[in-house]
Amino acid sequence: MMNLIKILKEEDIPKKYVDTPIGELIRYHNFNMPFKEYDTAQILVGMCMDNRNQLNMPPNFAYIIRTGGGNLRYSEFKVSYAIAIGRIKYIVLFGHNNCGMVNLVSKREDFVNGLCELAGWTRERAEEHFMNFATMYEVDNEIDFVVNESERINAKYPGIEVVPLFYNIDDNLIYFIQY
Repeated sequence: MMNLIKILKEEDIPKKYVDTPIGELIRYHNFNMPFKEYDTAQILVGMCMDNRNQLNMPPNFAYIIRTGGGNLRYSEFKVSYAIAIGRIKYIVLFGHNNCGMVNLVSKREDFVNGLCELAGWTRERAEEHFMNFATMYEVDNEIDFVVNESERINAKYPGIEVVPLFYNIDDNLIYFIQY
């Protein structure tokens, strides 16, 4: 079973991350640590495109890839770029509660109606679009998904530290996932 570990003080950060960009990210976001200046990115952050997820971190600290559900499957070239050109050695992937990609199939009618009403699409085109892509982006469970996605990315890039984290939109804090 997976547990969320709330990080409220320095001692709550797992020792292996204390002196890494992961520890710094936690300090910036959860503890409001004063920002340092960075000339280059220290970390890659993969997270959901949800507007309720806003990380507190300094300019130039991170590459950020935002996708539905934090799914990086279709962003792997960008991940490779951050590693090869940006020299990134740490990746954090965020899941969050109340993610709109969970049970996406239940949002089919709203999705289709929204594209028809707002984008001027025909119903047939909107339905086909949903059916072609919904299964690629649907998330069953936010925590399970981010852990599995982290393991997948880590297998692809074994020399990189990939860590799943959880962003709680209720208290705007970052949590570690114990699994």
